[in-house]
Amino acid sequence: MSEATARFTLPFILPGQAQKELSHNEALVRIDAISHAASEGPPATDPPPAPDEGQCWVVADPATGAWSGHGKSLAVWTGGGWRFLDPQPGMLVWNKELGVWMHFDGAAWINGGLPATAFYVAGQQVVGQRQPPVPSPSGGTIIDQEARAAIGEITAALMSHGLIG
Repeated sequence: MSEATARFTLPFILPGQAQKELSHNEALVRIDAISHAASEGPPATDPPPAPDEGQCWVVADPATGAWSGHGKSLAVWTGGGWRFLDPQPGMLVWNKELGVWMHFDGAAWINGGLPATAFYVAGQQVVGQRQPPVPSPSGGTIIDQEARAAIGEITAALMSHGLIG
């Protein structure tokens, strides 16, 4: 039997273990940090000078000071000092400073972008896979400048939102 969980290395209470409360409390601190994780800002290389207990940061690479060697980890300040949690692919952390989600793709933290195959509103798909470019309105035998301008603006808006190429 291992001494910790596979994904977040939460310590197990082992049979016959003395001072079981230490393992249990360490696990609670880590669970508190990863449950609805929220970073004070975007990934940072330097630990803050005076963190409040419970505050978290995503550690950027290369980290310095007390964070050295913990790049890409989630760092939480506790009464006992820094605790570090290694991220798992797909992990989400709220960036409090920017008001956006960060996700870990298995190699790096992506700030503000979420991977998806579609977006749904009230159960209805509103955005799906990106479609090919719409040709620019030109040519034809009847020229209607106002209609072409409107179609051009629609096409530009769709392109600016990344919905078409």
